[in-house]
Amino acid sequence: MILKPCLEDVKIIGFYLGKIILGLAITMLIPILIGLCSKEVNPALDFAIAIEASAMIGLLLTKICRTEKDLNWMQGMIVISLAWIVAMVLSAIPLYLSGHFKSFLDACFETMSGFTTTGLSLAQDLDHLSYAHNFWRHLGPFIGGQGIAIIALSFLLKGTSGAFKMYVGEGRDERLLPNVIHTARFIWLISIIYLIIGTFALGITGICIGLKPVNAFFHGACIFMAGFDTAGFAPQSQNILYYHSLIFEIITIVIMIVGSLNFNFHYQLWIGNRKETFKNLESRTFFISIMLTFFIVAIGLNQLGVYPQAIALFRKGFFQLISAQTTTGYMTVYAQQFIAEWGNLALFGLICAMALGGCICSTAGGIKMLRVGVICKALKEDLKRIIIPEKAIVVEKFHHIKEIFLEDKIIRSALTITLAYIVLYGLGALVGMFYGYPFLESLFESTSAAANVGLSCGITSSSMPTALKITYIIQMWAGRLEFMSVFAIIGFLAAAIEGR
Repeated sequence: MILKPCLEDVKIIGFYLGKIILGLAITMLIPILIGLCSKEVNPALDFAIAIEASAMIGLLLTKICRTEKDLNWMQGMIVISLAWIVAMVLSAIPLYLSGHFKSFLDACFETMSGFTTTGLSLAQDLDHLSYAHNFWRHLGPFIGGQGIAIIALSFLLKGTSGAFKMYVGEGRDERLLPNVIHTARFIWLISIIYLIIGTFALGITGICIGLKPVNAFFHGACIFMAGFDTAGFAPQSQNILYYHSLIFEIITIVIMIVGSLNFNFHYQLWIGNRKETFKNLESRTFFISIMLTFFIVAIGLNQLGVYPQAIALFRKGFFQLISAQTTTGYMTVYAQQFIAEWGNLALFGLICAMALGGCICSTAGGIKMLRVGVICKALKEDLKRIIIPEKAIVVEKFHHIKEIFLEDKIIRSALTITLAYIVLYGLGALVGMFYGYPFLESLFESTSAAANVGLSCGITSSSMPTALKITYIIQMWAGRLEFMSVFAIIGFLAAAIEGR
């Protein structure tokens, strides 16, 4: 029997949702300060309006729904799934007021793309967007990459067991430290330290290639935030191609790889456990996947003679492959070149890389390397059972931070999420084909949206059908939350209608 949600469930969900909205409102103070420092009065007012709307909604929810009760699993999942939708809408207000988006839906697309660390963009005349609005585009991935709930866990919630439910609801189930709130704060510590280092490296490189110091460090901060959080937004419409610098591209590759690694893996390296690099199933699977998918891409490009020189193959082919595998979406080619020059085999390699994605408990999207590694281990176990005598006992285990026995529930979970991603990729491709786009292009763009990548072959634009924009928004949202929170809200609505 399905139980109908009661008023108390709604109050608890509303209270914690209000907390997260208040946290979002606080983060909007940063672009206001940037706008004031840059003498951009109108952009600062845009964010003041958004803060007022967010604060009113957040305060209203926390007052009306005030409760001392903690979240259960269902409520925690629903809070997170709703938080991403509400954050999309409220964060779109200043972007829409900037005048650089043709509709409010386009601004919502931009913010969902940012928070989910996707990087597909519908901004108009991006090269003339204000500092405040442009910074907000890149701050969104930095917030979403760590997790919207991480804001609440770090600064607004104390000592609540429901914190872990919200943490898991964002597609993470690993704690770096025994306390999930301490884990959230450590994630921010890692991110901010990397932000300082990355911004400095990119800023100095920017000065060396001719950017003014203020612009160089502004671009450095934006590129790092979007790169580390695997989003792919850039301050200029030409993306990374704008900089025409091999050193800049190499630094960006390093940032993308670092951002796509498991936060728990970072923690192990920070405490001196260097052996984890070679022992961890996920890190080994990640680098094997990069080699295999680049092999496919390189063969495809070589067949067509697109980049005959090794340096060109590295700057165009390998860069795009790393961008795809880490689900970042940075580009050193124009979108139309994928269709006009790359050919089907190279595009297939990129699609595979995007679909597989980075590591779990990271800022990356896609199926994730640990699940791929677990599935491969399960296949190996089945092959052993076929080969060895029937009475022999087969025990398979793998190393991920610690030694873990390969149990059926781990395999089932990996296969379920993998299947859900494949279905999501396929459904988006069907919608694209319904509107007349070729199969490979539709699959490329759908995979990019659902795996939170951001690479585009040219379909994503402000002129694409409204239904396709909504489809990609749903794909970005579901892919980033890894389905469990999405299933929870669907179940909650079904219970509200049919429950007893």
